[in-house]
Order: sequence, then C-alpha cells, then structure tokens
Amino acid sequence: MIVAGEASGDQHAARLARRLHRRAPGLELIGMGGSAMRAAGVRLLVDSTELAVVGVVEVLRHYPRLRTALRRLQQALRTDRPGLLVLVDYPDFNLRLARAAKALGIPVLYYVSPQVWAWRKGRVHSIARLVDHMAVLFPFEVDIYRQAGLPVTFTGHPLAETVQPTAPRQATLERWGLDPGRRTVALLPGSRRSEIRRLLEPALQTAERLLERDPSLQFILPVAPGLDARLLTPWLDRHALPLALAVDDTVNAVAAADAALTASGTATLVVGLLGTPLVVYYKVAPLTYLLGRLLVRGVRHIGMVNVLAGREIAPEFIQYQARPRRLAAALWGLLAEPDRVRRMRSELAALRQQLQRPAQNPDVEEIALRLLNRRPGH
Repeated sequence: MIVAGEASGDQHAARLARRLHRRAPGLELIGMGGSAMRAAGVRLLVDSTELAVVGVVEVLRHYPRLRTALRRLQQALRTDRPGLLVLVDYPDFNLRLARAAKALGIPVLYYVSPQVWAWRKGRVHSIARLVDHMAVLFPFEVDIYRQAGLPVTFTGHPLAETVQPTAPRQATLERWGLDPGRRTVALLPGSRRSEIRRLLEPALQTAERLLERDPSLQFILPVAPGLDARLLTPWLDRHALPLALAVDDTVNAVAAADAALTASGTATLVVGLLGTPLVVYYKVAPLTYLLGRLLVRGVRHIGMVNVLAGREIAPEFIQYQARPRRLAAALWGLLAEPDRVRRMRSELAALRQQLQRPAQNPDVEEIALRLLNRRPGH
C-alpha cells in the first residue's frame, strides 16, 4: 500500500510505483493518490485530489473527508493485509495510518520526511516508534533520524534526475501562444486548491504591477499535475493579462521564463534546479500563520533553495509581506539587474549535486523490496 496526499507526493509515489513494477512485475499496488499514481498502476482506494490542504484552519474545513479516507485505508490494512505500507509525506494523516499498520505487524517505510527540522521537532521520537525505515530527500535530514535510532537513508531527490527541459525556449513559448522575443515571467501559485485560493490573486496582481513598469512583459502559468485548469478561470477572468496556461509542461515553461514568482514548496526546487531566478512567497489562513509562528523555531527560511544553501539566495515574502507591490519590486530587480541574476544562477547551480543520491546508498525501491521480503511469514 502506497499513500500520498498531494500533487508532489503523487509524483514521487508514481515514480516509486513504476520502479517497483519493473523490479517485481507481479507486485500488486494499492493506496491513496492522484492521477499520476493511477497511471503508474496503483489501484486507488482513495483519490487524494480533494484532500491536499495546508494549515490548521484548512484541515478542519476538510476534516470529514480526511476522516473518511483514513478509515477506508485503515480498513484496507486489516482486510487486504499488504506486505508493506509506504507513506509519502502528508504526516498528520500518514502517521495515524502508520500506527494502525504497526498494530497489525505491517512494516512501514516512510518516504519524504515530515519537516521535523522546521517545526514540532519532538515528532521524530514518535516517528521512530512507528516507522521501520525512513527514506529522506535531503542530506541534512539523515542525522535527525539517526540520532533518534531510526534506520534512515538519503535516497536522493528525484527532481535532481528528472528536472531537465525537453524543448528549447522558443518552441515552448510558441507552443503556448507566447512571443519568444518578449521577456517572460512564470507564475507558480501552488498545486493545492487551497493554495490557488490564497496565492493566485496576489500573483496576478503582481503581474499587473510589473506590466505598469514594462508593458511588453508576458506571463506563463504552469498548471500543476492533477490540477484542473478550469479552477483558475474565475481569477483569470478578472485580470486581462498577456498570460498563457501551460498544462503538463511545468519544467519547460519555467526553463523558458526569465524570472519566476513561486509558492514555497516543491516548486522552488524545480525552479532552482532549472536556474531560473525566483522570488518565493506564501500565505495561509491568519490563525494557521499565528500558530505556525509559535510552533516553528530556529528556521530562518522556508524556500527549500534557501534552506539547502543556509542563506537567502531567493527573496522570501511570507504572509503579510506577500503583497503585490513588494513582490513586483523584487521580481523587477531580477529582470532589471543582470549582475544580480548572474549571482543567483551561479548559486542555484550547486543544487543538483547536493540532491543527487550517493552511489553507495540504496534507492527507495530497493529499501521497499528489502522490507517487503522481511515481512513475517515470507
């Protein structure tokens, strides 16, 4: 059973599913996820499309759906008795599922660590009690789990292998009806519906302010996998922008852009690995933000390009700072200052090597098969 709760997790889980099928063709995969996992041959017991939410307020609003999904998967653990449970990120939901698996004697592999280094650090000890092996995407996470006595492996970040443009800039822009001769800004307001509701409007207002500075600018908005482009229509209809939606073409769209406004999350790594200069922003419900301020300690940055670098490579604007005027000013600096762009591109170039799996480390599918083959009675 493989369980993922949002678009980026769906992609990671789908990649794992494909590789498991190649190594063990007879393996049956069931679980929770989205379109990518379904296409990879996972029989979905729960479609996660409606469940990708961030923040206390947002979770409370979706609690009945989350509870129903959790009960459906707990029942499947009891009746189907999978030989292994693989959990992909989505910690508050998945750790409850891990507890049920542990009670049934089903081994648990956690792939994509909860951000225990950022908030609720005490969770690492409960995770160690519930999980048999942790496969992490970032090298600095290894020591956190090792110190808690949990077997852990840095398996490399899949994006370090997969984020490569497949089309030149001109072809990409022409494909989406844009002019290759004009400077282009990518807008990435997130992959969750809750993010679209909070982050798309300020992105579009930022685009309007940039157009006041340079009317020749154009914009491209990559539509995240699993997100219905029609959901964006109410916001796009309110803004008459020279903007194109790039559906299922995020990497090429970002690579073709001169700068990007990027919601904090996996997208910052995609943009960073492509070397596109970026500004990071994020907003949540006010109550969620206040609680977050209380819970998050010792973390100076939220954008992963900055976390990995240990300093601010890309400007960050969080909550009340994420105003269109300030976002536009930061983006304009990237468009108008070539020396600054060269420095940022140089710093971003180090990301790929940091995120590649060391040759001596097993990959996540090898760890999964080892755990599966060690299950009781096998």
